[in-house]
Amino acid sequence: MRATVYRSIRRVILGAVFATLVLSCKSTNVLSDGTANAKLSAKMVIKEHYDKAIDFKTLSGKVRIDYSDGEASQGVSVSLRMEKDKAIWMSAPLGMVKAFITPNRVTFYNKLQNEYFDGDFSYLSKYLGTELNFEQVQSLLLGQALFNLKENRYDLAVVNGTYRLKPKRPLELFKVLFDIEPKNFRIASQQLSQPLRKRLLQVNYTDYQKIHKWILPQEITVAAIDGNQRNTIDIEYRNIEFNRPINFPYKIPKGFKEIVLEQDAR
Repeated sequence: MRATVYRSIRRVILGAVFATLVLSCKSTNVLSDGTANAKLSAKMVIKEHYDKAIDFKTLSGKVRIDYSDGEASQGVSVSLRMEKDKAIWMSAPLGMVKAFITPNRVTFYNKLQNEYFDGDFSYLSKYLGTELNFEQVQSLLLGQALFNLKENRYDLAVVNGTYRLKPKRPLELFKVLFDIEPKNFRIASQQLSQPLRKRLLQVNYTDYQKIHKWILPQEITVAAIDGNQRNTIDIEYRNIEFNRPINFPYKIPKGFKEIVLEQDAR
């Protein structure tokens, strides 16, 4: 049973766990919904989204991850640490699985299987169907848009009480859609799809909350679909603290076997 749990953690790390790592605290109050203003332009909504982006140095705490691949479900609590723009670190109980992500590196090891992976974002990019980098992963975690919204022009509509942004011109390789909630101008939902390849990445943020001065997601759900394979991850964050000194203890144990991913790996 424990081996299955840790194998699931590994798949989460390789698949989309980094889109689900941060920021919730059960003891705080969920912020009330705002009302969308149909008179705002897309440019104004985008400006508010970036003006109200969260700013911090570090965070640390616990996160509950529940993972399902359509056939089996597993859940585990892990320790989480982040230094903004620099590093994301995770550790399962007793350090049986650890992961460490920086702008140029994605690495993890698994003591149950005596194996490790050490590489870049190329595999995660292939798995999710789009080029992926550290900045994009971090944005997902913080309730920000996956892509820089200032680089394209968008049509704006009010849909189900949120501001929906859709590119005026279709992107070359995939489709994107962004819903921004009107209270804090944070992402309510973002979707990236490749219909011809039957790939979809859907990230939903259910409610936002205030912890001290920071506005953070209350709940995050990630669904990654590739053909007939569907992986979902639900997140619950606990005991999050900000701007405290942290470190990232990580060293691949000697004698572990390297995981070599094939070019067509999923």
